[in-house]
Formats: sequence, structure tokens, C-alpha cells
Amino acid sequence: MSFRENTIHKMLPKKYLRRYVAHEIYVAITYFKNLVPVMDKYVYNDGTAKNLMSLTGTIPVMVSDKTYNIPICLWFEEEYPQAAPICFVQPTREMMILKGKHVSNSGKIRLPYLEDWKNGECDLVSLLQVMVAMFGEFPPVCMRPYPEYEQASCCQLFYRQADGSSYLTLNREDGQPFQQENETNC
Repeated sequence: MSFRENTIHKMLPKKYLRRYVAHEIYVAITYFKNLVPVMDKYVYNDGTAKNLMSLTGTIPVMVSDKTYNIPICLWFEEEYPQAAPICFVQPTREMMILKGKHVSNSGKIRLPYLEDWKNGECDLVSLLQVMVAMFGEFPPVCMRPYPEYEQASCCQLFYRQADGSSYLTLNREDGQPFQQENETNC
């Protein structure tokens, strides 16, 4: 067992098949360098919470000849590898989830590979490879159409006067301000 694999092994509670899970995660992070193992609290739909091992980070996906780093999080319940990981797309603030055939509104990943999970036939690296292939065909996230930083720059065009009224300055297409007769109060 390598130092890194041993470190992962020590992170896992005794309820897990520690040696097996540590090896699976170690192999996965060897191939997918932007994934990191983390022990964290997972909250189920019914509100109960459990400390579970997760694998969090990004996987490289080719879409239209460009590589995009898709943020994901895979949660391993104590039953793993008998049960498939619980998988989510985790968009950044600048991204939004594209609900579709393989991703729900909440970002939960639904793949035939997960639904047909069989211990001994399915493994973590193969799951990640299936995600890369599927997300290349059906991207699970996109950039928000109006990022917050663009909206913030628009707000800087509003000015508040001493009497409490506001006005907005607009520039013509040539970049010059409108003349006085074209101005209005809000």
C-alpha cells in the first residue's frame, strides 16, 4: 500500500471496507488528478446526516473539441462497493445545471452504469470514464448567461441624488453621453 493510499485508508471509518475503498479511490485519483478524497457530512433527502467519504473535484470532458473541467462530487456510503456511489454535478457560482437525461435539477447524476451497478463488475475508474463520455455528449453544466460580475457593472451606472431620486446614465452607440434633452428621472 502506497503512502497516499494508506492516508486515504486512515481517513475511512471502520464501517467501510477500508482497504478496498482506499484502493479504488487511490486508483481514481491517479487517473483523475483534480479529484480529492474528503470525509464530510452528507445530508439525505429526509434530513438525516452521515459522515461519508466523498471524492470531489473536476473531471476533464471534451465538448466540441474543447476540454472543460466538470465539477463533480461522488459520495460513498458504507455499503460501497455493494451500492453505487451517490453522484452529483456541483456547479460553481458562474455555472448552472443543465437538467437532462443524465442530470436532475438538483445535479444528481443518473447513468445506466449507476442504475445497473454490480459489485465485482463495476468500479470507480470505469464510472468516471462513463461520466466523461456521457458529459461529452450531454454537458451537465453551462456558464450562466448573465454572470453576477456583469450585473454589478451595470449597477454602477445608477446614481442617487441628494433628494433621494435616482438616474441612470446611458451612452450612445458612439460612446458619447446623450444630450440634456434626452435625459430622464427615475
